[in-house]
Amino acid sequence: MNKKIILKIIGMHCASCVAKIENTLKKEQGITSASVNFPAEKAYLEYDSSKIDLRQIQKIIEGLGYHTAKETGGVQHNHHHAVEAGNVKKRFLLALILSLPILYMVMGEMLHWPMPMVFENYGIWIQFILATAIILACWNIWVKGFEGLLRLAPDMDSLIFIGTATAYFYSVAVSLFILSGKNAGAHLYYESAALILVFISLGKYFEAITKGRTSDAIKKLIGLQPQEATIIKDNEKIKIPIFKVKVGDVILVKPGEKIPVDGIVVDGYSAVDEKAITGESIPIEKKKGDEVIGATINKTGVLKFRASRVGKDTMLAQIIKVVEEAMGAKAPIQLLADKVALYFVPGVICIALLAFIIWFVAGQSLAFALSVFVAVLIIACPCALGLATPTAVMVGTGLAAQNGILIKSAKALEMARKVNVVVFDKTGTLTKGEPKVQGVISNPKYGYPAEKILKLAGSLAQNSHHPLSKAVFEYARKKNIEFKKLKKFQELPGRGIIAICEHNLYIGLGNKRLLSERKIDTSFADSLMEKGMASIYLFVFHHDEKVIGAILLADEIKNYTKQTIEMLRRMGKKSAMITGDNKRVADAVAKQVGIDYVLAEVLPQDKAGAIRQLQMGGKIGNWKLEIRNSRQGRVVAMVGDGINDAPALAQADLGIALGGGTDIAMETGEIILIKDDIRDVVKAILLSGYVLKKIKQNLFWAFFYNIVSIPIAAGIFYPWTGWLLNPAIAAAAMAFSSVSVVLNALSMKRYKAR
Repeated sequence: MNKKIILKIIGMHCASCVAKIENTLKKEQGITSASVNFPAEKAYLEYDSSKIDLRQIQKIIEGLGYHTAKETGGVQHNHHHAVEAGNVKKRFLLALILSLPILYMVMGEMLHWPMPMVFENYGIWIQFILATAIILACWNIWVKGFEGLLRLAPDMDSLIFIGTATAYFYSVAVSLFILSGKNAGAHLYYESAALILVFISLGKYFEAITKGRTSDAIKKLIGLQPQEATIIKDNEKIKIPIFKVKVGDVILVKPGEKIPVDGIVVDGYSAVDEKAITGESIPIEKKKGDEVIGATINKTGVLKFRASRVGKDTMLAQIIKVVEEAMGAKAPIQLLADKVALYFVPGVICIALLAFIIWFVAGQSLAFALSVFVAVLIIACPCALGLATPTAVMVGTGLAAQNGILIKSAKALEMARKVNVVVFDKTGTLTKGEPKVQGVISNPKYGYPAEKILKLAGSLAQNSHHPLSKAVFEYARKKNIEFKKLKKFQELPGRGIIAICEHNLYIGLGNKRLLSERKIDTSFADSLMEKGMASIYLFVFHHDEKVIGAILLADEIKNYTKQTIEMLRRMGKKSAMITGDNKRVADAVAKQVGIDYVLAEVLPQDKAGAIRQLQMGGKIGNWKLEIRNSRQGRVVAMVGDGINDAPALAQADLGIALGGGTDIAMETGEIILIKDDIRDVVKAILLSGYVLKKIKQNLFWAFFYNIVSIPIAAGIFYPWTGWLLNPAIAAAAMAFSSVSVVLNALSMKRYKAR
């Protein structure tokens, strides 16, 4: 029998840990599928319980050096991230403080700084004690690196371990020679061991913070749901915790309150703001028989509804599940160093040992052969490799921040240049998300002036709390319209408002549904719907009902939207729009801004599914996108601003969230546009691609000196030139490679964002 389980995994420190766990689990008989989410620190497993049980799976993972726990849900694991980040921060600060005296001694000797007497007399002892203390402070890195070597699966920590251990123990050996009164004639490398661990600890701290922020996205989604619900039982109102609500309970929701769970309205009428869930820009009117969604906001009236879905079955819970499962996409750029380490570390060790054996067998002294061995290992010290990615990312993200762009993940840097389809949410992303009056038109059949139509419409609208009425009222107020006094005002749920004006004139302001019920012709304004405008109609009635005019409303297009779509087209990228709005409005907006493809009336779960299908190269409805990679499908960027966009942002290869949107969208997105300027989508793609290019250059320089210098360190030219690379020169080459990496990263500051 197949079972699905989520396991919490503690102790993963890089993407290679993910590959190690997945590969090991997939080889085990009975495990059908295994997917490890590094940011969330979770493993999603499906297994045959007749062949393997949960405890066996946990033992397999724990045998690899990690800790496991069954996922219980909720947000309590955020405490673990906070504790982890705090511990790593303490280790980094301690290592940094301890490294400063060593750095001063080394730099002071080179630059002829004044040297305190204690440093001159006890310099070796001070360096030894401080370097040892730093190693103890960062002992976990050594342990993990050593374990990786023991398992024949070296990773970044293995590189750090072998580099710092070689520098440290070589320095200890030289120190013993010097303290015994012998002239060792060799250089100490305590500072190399110390500073490498300082930089790596800083990187570990940033990693711990990132994991915590990833979890915060889920925490905020869960926080959307209210903690209590008011149920009606035996004609009494009783407040109970949300987790006690059962299917069938009748729940009361007052204006301004959040709807706790999904259900069906049994009494009342109200407008409900569903923007957080469906993306619909205008609140939806709800009456008896209509469905309401948990975590949406009741705006105007009192509603009673019967709970139909609670707990993990609610739409919000499904959104949380989609976001969580879509998160954790692996960043190939982060795996690059680990993949190289898999061959680089064993290769360097083999070369060093081979060089030692060859020279010793060839008749050279033990000191000569050992010097060659140490030189090879020192030249392979991964200091530059440790700096390659973080320096480029730090400078690049700082540069991006100056341009109003936050780049949150290495995945964004990897995917930005490859994106060939950019998918936009409509409401709040391409449009402003608020209904605005676009104009007033008069029915030519009756000839009422537009000013009189607006006066009557504004007089009606001032008494209503409906969002469309508010838009009409605000528009009329700004026009300094003098409103008329009305009597017998009445709201018609889901249809409009009516009242009696002066001279006993019956007037009404309603939607097409209301007028269709009264069989009143609205054809004079219907064509405007094709332009993305909604119409509400002003009509007079008594004996002969007639429409005298219409108020046109639309969700305004944001500035520079059309310009952005055109820039993407010039870059060879297709554009698409996914929205919860109706198809007619969506098509009209797409036509205005030049969007290539439209998918309307889509719920959040379907948005993520559409992105997934698009990534795989499949068709979606009538979409006929020609961009296709036979191996990878399409590389999709999703641009959004709302909670309803979170699953799609997480699923997309590149999630771009607008800074003016919700916190959850910004937590889920990998690139945040602080200025809420749609043009920054293009700027972010270009800038991310530039940062990725610099990272690749840095990784090249990090290895270039090693590849060139390792043969020299091994003594390949000694038979002809008599020249041998000693460890001091090897360390200088290593330092030069680090300097070149940092300088290349700093050169990014000259980049001008277009």
